[in-house]
Amino acid sequence: MRVLITGGAGFLGSHLCDALLRRGDAVVCVDDLSMGRLENLRQARRNPAFRFIQCDVTRGLDVPGPVDAVAHLASPASPPDYLRRPLQTLAAGSRGTEHALALARRHGARFLLASTSEVYGSPEVHPQTEDYWGHVNPVGPRSVYDESKRFAEALTTAHRTALGVDTGIVRIFNTYGPRMREDDGRVVSNFITQALGGDAITVYGSGEQTRSFCYVDDLARGLVAMLDSDEPGPVNLGNPAEFTVTELAGLVRRMTGVEAPVHYRELPQDDPPRRRPAIDRAVRTLGWRPVVDLAEGLRHTIDWFATRSGDPATEPLAEVGARSADLPVVG
Repeated sequence: MRVLITGGAGFLGSHLCDALLRRGDAVVCVDDLSMGRLENLRQARRNPAFRFIQCDVTRGLDVPGPVDAVAHLASPASPPDYLRRPLQTLAAGSRGTEHALALARRHGARFLLASTSEVYGSPEVHPQTEDYWGHVNPVGPRSVYDESKRFAEALTTAHRTALGVDTGIVRIFNTYGPRMREDDGRVVSNFITQALGGDAITVYGSGEQTRSFCYVDDLARGLVAMLDSDEPGPVNLGNPAEFTVTELAGLVRRMTGVEAPVHYRELPQDDPPRRRPAIDRAVRTLGWRPVVDLAEGLRHTIDWFATRSGDPATEPLAEVGARSADLPVVG
């Protein structure tokens, strides 16, 4: 296939690029580099089947040549990012999704929407199944992300039912691994960078709130399986093993060998007390389940953070220009 990935220079998008290239697909990566990093594409750019376009999908989306599938991942995804860029986040979920769907329709391509467990809000059902409608505050501080993804799901469903577009929706739960940004504000990257830096580990709330952590390689496999299927979704993708935030902090401390103190701070508004996916549908329809446990995934992630040097965000765009000379670079 020739697959277009919006947000392909981001943490998850770049791993999806690599997974598709490894199996022989051609990949067109579209990213405006507001959240993504060229450093994340270092491995992909070695492959002649890879192309990069710098483009803001909220302003339009088109590429020369055939497109067999579109994976729409473009959006700020961590709380500091979407709180800092609320209007851009809403635009990515609305106009960005509409442009990606229109491209898929023009090409008769499979369309994959990367939605999120945040559509469940602060859930009153546990674990969360795909038929649960959620408990979301539409005017709360997190609403710009929650509601942008809920609207994107509605828009994707309407294109399927009204226009016949081959669409699939996945709801992604907490994912971690190499290429996470140090400053993305997510609990795994926060704890690892704080421990390795000799700083206190910051826990918000009591630490008894729970999360389920899926290693990025497992998640990428799930996205590929969804692209290959005709399943409309929504389908939860995540690891159903549930841990408290305090348990995660203790594991990171032990695995880094750092006796960092733990400082507790007030829990942010609308932060969900429990989050865990029911993945029966993914197992049944996609034949997918995660295989990397938290200790193994954290080991890879800690090693990656420990060996990083320099600031990859400053890598010049010119380095990808030679590999994308046949495609327009849109500001």
